[in-house]
Order: sequence, then structure tokens, then C-alpha cells
Amino acid sequence: MSVRTRTLAVSAALALSASLPATANAADPAPGALLSAAPTSFHPLPLQPTNTDAWHITYRSTTAKGAPNTVSGTVIVPRDGRKGPRPLVTYAVGTVGMGDQCAPSAGFPTGTTTEATLINQVVQRGWAVAVTDYEGLGTPGDHTYTVGRAEGQAVLDAARAALKLPASETGLTPASPVGIMGYSQGGQASSWAAELHDSYAPELNVKGTATGGVPADLMEVAKFNEGNIGAGLILMAAAGHDTAYPELKLDSYLNQQGKSYVDFMRKNCVAINAISAPFKRISEVTTTNPLESPDWQAKLNDSKLGRHAPDHPVYLYHGAVDELIPYKVGKQLRSDWCEAGAKVQWRTHPLLGHIGGVTVGAFPAMDWLADRFTGKPADGNC
Repeated sequence: MSVRTRTLAVSAALALSASLPATANAADPAPGALLSAAPTSFHPLPLQPTNTDAWHITYRSTTAKGAPNTVSGTVIVPRDGRKGPRPLVTYAVGTVGMGDQCAPSAGFPTGTTTEATLINQVVQRGWAVAVTDYEGLGTPGDHTYTVGRAEGQAVLDAARAALKLPASETGLTPASPVGIMGYSQGGQASSWAAELHDSYAPELNVKGTATGGVPADLMEVAKFNEGNIGAGLILMAAAGHDTAYPELKLDSYLNQQGKSYVDFMRKNCVAINAISAPFKRISEVTTTNPLESPDWQAKLNDSKLGRHAPDHPVYLYHGAVDELIPYKVGKQLRSDWCEAGAKVQWRTHPLLGHIGGVTVGAFPAMDWLADRFTGKPADGNC
């Protein structure tokens, strides 16, 4: 980093700290309250520069049980002089893991966050991006992985917090059009944000949600991955729900091998977690199958999507040969939303699996959001 770059960074930090709103304090319990903001850097790949300003933020959100919590994230803004109101995308990343070192905000400065290249495509359109770390990633406590309500609230509150940064620095104002975007775990989180918007954050000027590879029904996803390549994701989801709902007492269902796997997964990132328990069956890691327990079934079903129509248009996409999230789960979400009266644009990617869907599917999703930001009417295909 050059002396001039360091000087500019310090100047930006001082300017931001001087202009932070009075509500930026740890005592504010309101969802979306901006608790802290510190300049950081955004690199899509190691050493790849970007003409952006970025802030690591902490903000107030809400647990699945309705209690206030603190979540971290990153706000990224193009350094283009635009005064606003600039569009804002609140972006939900797919599975990164459960250790704090896996949080998106931890990888942006080094260019190691998995979806940073896609996020960069969003930024290059002139839009600001708020990227939540989700509950328990980068903040004290364990990550509530796949707990839909907690994720959706964190996504909406990241947008609220981004709008509290000084408009002179970001170009963001209360009139900024907001888009919600995510895939895989991020598809679950963005879809939950879409369903919660009208009740939880109705003041956000949400124009559309683009969401793909959505694990809309965790019981169906668990059945699909039993003994399959994604078997480790079942244990991660169990650990996430046990964190959100300690009364589930996951340890009481696990044998010693299962306890070791879960302990390992809570501390590591997805690249390691995914290969630590592939093709395992639930019976190999438990003494009693928690998926057969009414308490576990109830909590997993609490994260089921499709029971409330989003109050804005949705672009929903899925790979037809998805090897982790069954295609039929995506189709069912489309049917449920359509029956509830939502305006849904559904797209199948015929030859794509789960990983292909995130990359190929992102670009038409961004194009769809661009049309919503310019006021073009949305056409559904229910």
C-alpha cells in the first residue's frame, strides 16, 4: 500500500468516525441500529484492487426467538462520486462454514471470500452492497446455520445498517431502491428476508428479491443428503439449530463420533467441513435419530419457506441437476409462493448442478434486479 493510499484510508476513517450518526452505540436495541463502522478493504481475489470504499460494520438484529443480538457485516460502495439515491443490494452468501474465520468480512481484505467475485459484479453496476456475516459468524457465539428466520432478519438489518452510514460517503438514502440477493444458504436467507420484509422491515424500499438454489424445506434436504455427498451439511444444520434452540439438546442424540464431527464443524470452514463427513448416514453418528423427534421436526419446519407471499416481485432459479438441494424443493417453493399470490419469475437451468447454478445463475439474476431498480414492471410466470 502506498503512502498516498494509506493517507487516504486514514482520512476516510477519520471522516467517517466524525460523521457517524448518534445512534451508533452499543446500547441501541432497535433492529438495524448501526453499532460500529470501521474502514476495511474489498478484494474479489488476492491482491486484486477495486475502486471501492468499504466498511466493516456491526449492527443490531434479532434471533430466531425474537431477542436482540449483534451481527457483523461489510458495506461496499463504488468510488464513483454518485450522490444518490444509489441502489443497495443486501447480499446473502452461500455456506462458508461455522468458524469466525469463515465470515465473509474476514476474507474481503485478503481476497479469499468465495462469492467476492460475484459481489464485485454487483458493485461494478454502481450499486452498494451490504453483506451480512449472519448470526454468530465474526461475533461471539456459534453460527445459527440454516435457521431461516435469524438469517432473514440479519439480511434485512444489514440493509438498515448500511442506510445509516453517512449519505455523503455512500450515496445511500432512505429512498434508495433495495434488492435482496442470495444463493444456497444465501437463497434460504434471501427468501426468508423476502417473506419477512412486510412485517419486519417495511420501511426498506425493496424492489425485488433474486434467490436461487433455495433449501426451502430442510426436512426434504436432509432426506436427500442422507448418505450422500452433502451429508456433512446435515450435521452443520443440526448444529446451527441446536445453537438457536439449546433446548433441542443435540449432544444427547449424538454418539462420540457425531460429537467429534460437530465440534470440528463448529470451528472450521466449509471446504474442510464438506469433506469431513461425506456419505455418512445419520445412524453412523447418532444414538437416536433427531429427525424422528417431534421437537426437532417442529424446529426444522419453522425454517420452511413458502407459507407467506413476499410483498414484492421475486426471481427464483434452480439447477435441474442440483446434487445438494433437490430441484423439486425449488419447484415446490415456486408453487407455494404462486398459490399465495406472489409475483414469481421462475427459471430452470437445465444442465446445472448446485455449484454451476451460483455462477451462471447470478448474472441473469442481476439483470432482473437492474430492471426492478429502473422501475420496469416485473412479469411473473406462475
